[in-house]
Amino acid sequence: MYLNQANSFNEIYTKYYRKSYLYVKSYIHDDMASEDIVSEALIKLWEKMKQGPLDTVLPFLFTILKNQSLDYLKHKVIKKNVHEAVRDALKRELEIRTTTLEASDPVDIFSVEVQQIIETTLNSLPERTREIFIMSRFGNKPHKEIAELNKVTVKGVDYHIMQSVKALRIALKDYLPFLGTLTFLH
Repeated sequence: MYLNQANSFNEIYTKYYRKSYLYVKSYIHDDMASEDIVSEALIKLWEKMKQGPLDTVLPFLFTILKNQSLDYLKHKVIKKNVHEAVRDALKRELEIRTTTLEASDPVDIFSVEVQQIIETTLNSLPERTREIFIMSRFGNKPHKEIAELNKVTVKGVDYHIMQSVKALRIALKDYLPFLGTLTFLH
C-alpha cells in the first residue's frame, strides 16, 4: 500500500487506529498511554511508507506497537521497582528512627550536661548554703542534725535548702521537662 503524501496519514490513521488502539490497550491498560503509543506507531508507519511501498503493512505496524508496548511496560516495571525500593528504604529508615527514639532515655542524653549545670550552680552558692544542701539531699541527713552541725536553727536549714533548690530550678529550667521530678529539687 503506497499512498500519496497529502492524504496518506489520514488514511493510515482511519484504517489502523482502532485495531492498533485495542491491541495496545489490551496489554497497557492505560487509555492515554495507549493513545500515545498508537499515535507514535502510526507516525512511524507513515514515515516508512513515505520511503516506499510496504509489502506487509499490518505485521510492520503491529511489530512497532508490540515493541513500544514492551518498552512502556518494562519502563513501568522499572519505575515500580524503584518506587518500591525507595518506599522500603524510607520504611526501614522510619523503623530505625522509631526504634532509636523508643530506646533513647532523655535523662541519659542530658545527664552529663545536667551534672555540669548542677555542679556549677552549687559552686556558685554561698559555702554554707551549698554544704547544707549537700548534707540534706546527697548525704540524706535530717534537718535537725544538719542544724546542730552548722549551729543554725531547723528553719535556717530550710531556708538554705530552699535557696539551693530555687537556684537549681532556675539553672535547670530547660531540662526539667526531660528529667521529670528530681528528688533533690523538692
